[in-house]
Formats: sequence, structure tokens, C-alpha cells
Amino acid sequence: MIRNYLLVAFRQLRRQRLYASIMIGGFALSIAACILISLYIRDELSYDRSVPQADRVFRIVNRYGDDNFGNSTYTQAPLAADLVDNYPQVEKAGRLMRSALFYGAGSNQIRKADQAQNTYEEGFAYADQSLLDVLGTPMIYGKPGHALEAPHSLVLTRRMAEKYFPHQDPVGQVFYLNNDTRNPYTVGGVIEDYGSRSSIQYDFLLTLKGVELWPGEQTGWGTTNYATYVRLKPGTDAAAFQRQLTASELQRHLIAAMKSWGITDVDEKVKHYVMALQPVRDVYLKSGDINNDAVPFHGDNRLVWMFGGIACFILVIACVNFVNLATARSAGRAKEIGLRKVVGSYRSGLVRQFLTESMLYSLLSFVAALVLAWALLPFFNHLTGKSLTLPWDSVWFAPVLLGSAFLLGIVSGFYPAWYLSGFEPARVLKGEVSRGVRNARLRSILVVFQFTTSIILIVGTLVVYRQMQYILHAKVGFDKDQVLVVQGTGTIPDIQAFKSDLLRLPQAKSVTVGDFLPVNIPGAKRNGEGFYMDSLRASSKPVFGQFWIADYDYIPTMGMELVAGRNFSRSMATDTAAAIINQSLATQLGLGSHAVGSVINNGAGPLRVIGVVRDFHFETFREKVRPVCLFLGISPTMVSIKVQSVQAGDLAAQVAAVWKKYAPNQALRYTFLDDGFRQMYADVTRAGTLLTCFAVLAIVIACLGLFALSSFMAEQRTKEIGIRKVLGASAGQLFVLMSRGFVVLILVSLLIATPIAWWAMTTWLRDFKYRQELDLWLFFVVGGIALLIALATTSAQSIRAALENPIKSLKTE
Repeated sequence: MIRNYLLVAFRQLRRQRLYASIMIGGFALSIAACILISLYIRDELSYDRSVPQADRVFRIVNRYGDDNFGNSTYTQAPLAADLVDNYPQVEKAGRLMRSALFYGAGSNQIRKADQAQNTYEEGFAYADQSLLDVLGTPMIYGKPGHALEAPHSLVLTRRMAEKYFPHQDPVGQVFYLNNDTRNPYTVGGVIEDYGSRSSIQYDFLLTLKGVELWPGEQTGWGTTNYATYVRLKPGTDAAAFQRQLTASELQRHLIAAMKSWGITDVDEKVKHYVMALQPVRDVYLKSGDINNDAVPFHGDNRLVWMFGGIACFILVIACVNFVNLATARSAGRAKEIGLRKVVGSYRSGLVRQFLTESMLYSLLSFVAALVLAWALLPFFNHLTGKSLTLPWDSVWFAPVLLGSAFLLGIVSGFYPAWYLSGFEPARVLKGEVSRGVRNARLRSILVVFQFTTSIILIVGTLVVYRQMQYILHAKVGFDKDQVLVVQGTGTIPDIQAFKSDLLRLPQAKSVTVGDFLPVNIPGAKRNGEGFYMDSLRASSKPVFGQFWIADYDYIPTMGMELVAGRNFSRSMATDTAAAIINQSLATQLGLGSHAVGSVINNGAGPLRVIGVVRDFHFETFREKVRPVCLFLGISPTMVSIKVQSVQAGDLAAQVAAVWKKYAPNQALRYTFLDDGFRQMYADVTRAGTLLTCFAVLAIVIACLGLFALSSFMAEQRTKEIGIRKVLGASAGQLFVLMSRGFVVLILVSLLIATPIAWWAMTTWLRDFKYRQELDLWLFFVVGGIALLIALATTSAQSIRAALENPIKSLKTE
């Protein structure tokens, strides 16, 4: 019987080539998309899964429940030791500090002690030896448990060890960072690579042994610079420990620390404070609500769910095509079913026959989908920024695909099989074969579902595109165009002479030395300070903001606008104790239009405000512009050049000539400020591009089904069209007649999709404090696009039917 089922199925496939091609093509496109999205989701869900005993490893998260603070993973320096000493539930605790604000963390120019050539490397962070123990990091070379015990030691990952010491044990070898020969670092060990699926993306871990960023920093509870990881003892109730930890640490240390920050209403604030334990396996995907993350490399759990949902919808759209076409063509198979029942076929046998056909379509679709997925994988990797591969060699891959093919065949074919096998032979043989044509309610519902989904995706694509255009072309408070940033200048002995030579270049308008930039490119610094009116420090709570080092030429080079006061001046010696603040800081301090001349304090001493600069965006548009205070000084690891309009290659050659004079043993690295600005929104751009691809795919699959359905409907109404033409109907009237039903379905889809899309995109836009609001005209545009696509899809068949010779139509049996 199975052989007979397959034989009939192949005959049906050959006889109905157009419909078979549409079914298989739609299935193949949707399955290929599902395979690619499944690879992406699998990769995202695999982060931090290699940590030994991960169910006992947590990261400390401070959840304040207050907009002035937000949620943060920055904790105090003594916290890790305090946890081990005072809580028997804690087995080990360790710290990680990666802030580029402090020497050694972030990125560096590095060289071996016996070489002169510097190499730029990223991925530096400070760490305790106990952090390696908490994370169970495998040691390749060096003494386990002691690699970071000695002051000025570091550990390398395997890939860095192979890069600098191929096939050698590098323990004991010496590195210099940024040409600092007075503070050499000795390799204490080599650890296994954390790998691309780890939230900890560091290749150089510098010891925290003997490190004190400023006097008292390692023992004080008033500053937060470290991420703290803990491993609990077996059997510890993490929730109970979290409650104990919050209450105990508040009582012992943090209330006093908050008071030292100048917070007056401490008792009210601590009601909302929680020192939470975040499982290490949640760090990568479930950190979206953390505003201040000490380990910022993470994904977005919402994006995973969204793409998973899109994959399901695309697959359902393809299944809808199958159901629509199978049930629509029921009239064509009615006599076959009637005859089979007359000669003794049971309904169960007919169901098996139709399910065999649907599984055959599914198997052929999976084969085509694998070829498509393999061909599209490089493009998909480019869009997602990943290096995904099809797991051909995995033992589970073939069984999962085969099982999925059979499951999809059964799911998509069950209703058509049950529907078709239910025809009554007496009615069929009497000529009542129009059941498949007139029983169109289900098909209409399914077409509406297809286009509702497609319209939602189109709206999402347009909203993301409009938001990105708004971000890229909005006034950000500084001039990001034609500013070249030279990186790695901290190794240049005479930075002022380098600056002077750059100013002599014919294309240079101004030059500033400083690594506090309004664009968050690698190496750009950020910090956090509390500001007070100097006379009110004892009685007011601080305004938290940024405290940036800037030189005399910073504001003109960055194209910022002073709305009050003046810039720093070389002729004013008192400017060494002066500050320029942005409008947000002036407003939050209550200075208003009287900011210039006021004295503010951040704990380091009084600063007289000499100017107010217009607010500028230095974080993404997801956040409000925060307070910023500029003070005079030099932070020399970057130099920015405001240039005339010039070809990038010509400018790079000019800068390279100057660079070679000052840093002959170091490669020139540079970027443009506007490129860094775009990079800040790479995740949104990537999501928008993927959403566009999925929207196009959904529309294509839906239109394939619509095309096949319109072809079939035109074929079934051939005689009706011929009669109408004989009675005087024009081609235009017949086209309207044939298209009217589909137009109504598209309009219904638009009505259903509009509130869903409005809610979804409004929710997404809430992530941005500065955004393009949704406009009602957008939905009319999308509805028009969907209508045009549907008409274009069905017009060929409608026009052909309308222009058919009526004599030929009336001869049709």
C-alpha cells in the first residue's frame, strides 16, 4: 500500500506542476528561513553554558528601583572579600574590572620585552585570581590557583599565547603596555579561550593584586568599579541567600556609603534596593534591564523571541498555502475520491493517501531548503555578525530534519486529508463537485492571516527604518562629520608636538587631545561622578553625571555650541579650576540661566562654571542626555582632527607621515567619528535589515499562494466568465469581478494588523527616549503596498481570464 500511495503522490505532483512548484517553493523558502533563524537562536542560547557548576555561579546586580540610579553590575572593591569572610553560603568570589578609564583595562599597545614593535590589542581587564576559580577557567600553562597571585602578573588566553609565543610555554615572559617599561607585566599563566559564546570576551587578564586606583580605593565602600561573581556552596538556596545578603550588606556597609554620597533620604531609597543574584547563564541574554553593565557584551532576549516568532509565522504562512491549495482543488479530485469509495476504499486509507502526498511535498521542500540555507548562510552571517555553520557532522542534525519533515507534512496535510476524504460518493458522482469552490470561508480566513502577518512585518520594517534615519540625521549637539580620530596616541612621548604637527596639515581645521568622546568607540572613556552646588553639599543629594577631561580645542573640534559663557582660554590661568557644563547638568543643579559664575563640586574640589554647552548625545538615543561636566586637562590616548572636505585616503596618508615621525614602531590606527556613531546603532541596523528580509520573504510566500489561488479560481470560473462576456461584460468589469474578493481580504487584513502593529512598534519605540512617533499615514501606505502587491499577483490571471475568447470558454467542460 505504501508503494501505491507514493506512486499516486508522484503522479499528482507531475500532473499539477504549477501548484506543486508553489507548494514546494513556499515550503522551501520558509524552512530555509527557519533553519537559519534556528541556528541563530541556538547560538544565542549557548552563551556561558560551558561554565562548570553554572547552577551555583552568579553575578551581583544592584537593583535600586530609582531612575537616578538604575540597575547596575558595578560593585564596591571590598565586596568580594566581604562575601567570602562573612557569608558561609559563599564558596568563592572574584572581581572583574574592564573600564577603559583606568590604566591597563580596555585596549592597549602591547609588545614583548625583547621587541620594539607595538601591537594594538583589545580585550584587557583586571581580575582576581579567585575569578578564574569561580568561573572554573581551565589552565593550560602555569600553576592553577596562582596565575594572578603575584603583583604585575597577567594571564593570556590560548589564542593570544599562540600568537605571541607559538608552541611555547610563555610563563615568565614579560610584556610592556603602552611603552611603559617601568611597569612590566609577567605572564603568570595561560588559560583556555573563553570562546565566542561567552559573555566574558577578554584575552588579557591583569592581576588586581597590589592594584589601588587611588588611596583607599580597595577598602572604601563609596565607589563602584567592579563586577563581582560568586560561587555558592552546594545546596544553598539562592533566593534566601539574596534576601539575607541585601539586608545584611545594607546594614553593615551600604547605608553608610549612600550617606557618604550625599543621599539624604536613605531610608526611603533602601526600601527599593535589592542586591540580586543573576545566574551566570542569564548574563548574556537577560541583561537588557541593566543600565550600567560592567560586562557589556550581551545579546537581547527579546530579539531571540521576536525572530523565533517570525520563523514560526513564516512557516505557518507556507502551511496555509498548502491548506488553501489542497482544499481549493478539492473539486478536481472529487471524482477520484468518489470512485475510490465506490470500489471499497475506506476513509482512513484516503487520509493516508493524502498525508503521503503532503509528506512527499515536505521532504522535497526540506531538501530544497537545505540547499537554500547553505547558499544563504554567508549572507545571513554578514547580517547577524556571527559565524554560523550548518552542523552536518552532528549526530542529531539528520534525525531532527527528517522528523521535522514528517511532522510538517502531517501538520500541513491533516486538515486537507480529513476534508477531502469526507466527500460523499453519491453526491460526487451526481456531479455535485463544486464543494471546493464554494466552501471558501476557511481559505479566506487563512489568506487574511497571511496578509495580516505580512502587513505587521512591513510596518515593523518601515518603523525601524524611519527610526534609524531619524537617529542618523538628527541634531546630536555636535558635528560628527569629517572628524578623524587617531587612536593609540598614549605611547607618544610629546603629545603636544604631535598635535602641533597635525595642525600644520593643510586639511586640518582644529585638533584636540582627549579620549572622552561623544561617540562610544573602542577606547573612548566614560566615568561617573556626583555633582553638588558647592555651598549645598552637606544638605543636598548629588546629581550624577559624566566628568570629562578636555583641552582648549575640544569644543570647536567637536562642533559643540556654547549657549552661555565662554570656552577654556590659554590666557586665563584660573581656567585650571574652571568647568564647562551641559544644559542637563545646569538644569538638574537648579542653575537655569544663571549657571555661568556658579561654583560646583564633585568631591575633588570646587570648580567655577565658565560656560554652558548645548546638550549633546554621547550615548544612544535610548537614553536621555545625561549631565556632563568638562574640565581642563589632557587624556592623551586619542587625538581628534577636524578636517576640510577631503578624500579619506589622502588624509590618511598625510596623518601617517606625521605618525611615523613620532611612533615608528607602532601601526597607525584611525577611524571617523561618524563611523563610530553608526556603529553605536549596529544592533538596530542589523535587526532592521533582518526584519526587512523576513518581511519580503513573508510577502513572497503569501503571494505565491495568492497567485496559485487566483489561477485556480480563474480556471473554475471560466464558463461563468464566458457567459458574462457574451452578455456584454467588459474586460474591466470582469477584472474587478475577479479581483474584488482579494481586495476585500486585504482590507480586512489591514484592519486586523493595524492595532497589533501599532502596539508592537509603540512598545519597541519605548526603548528610545528620542524617537519618531508613529503616524497613522504609515498604515495607509502599508495597506496600499499590500493591496498593490495582491493586485499585481492576481492581475495576470484575472486579465487573462477576462480576455479569453468566450466561445473557447463556453466549450470548456
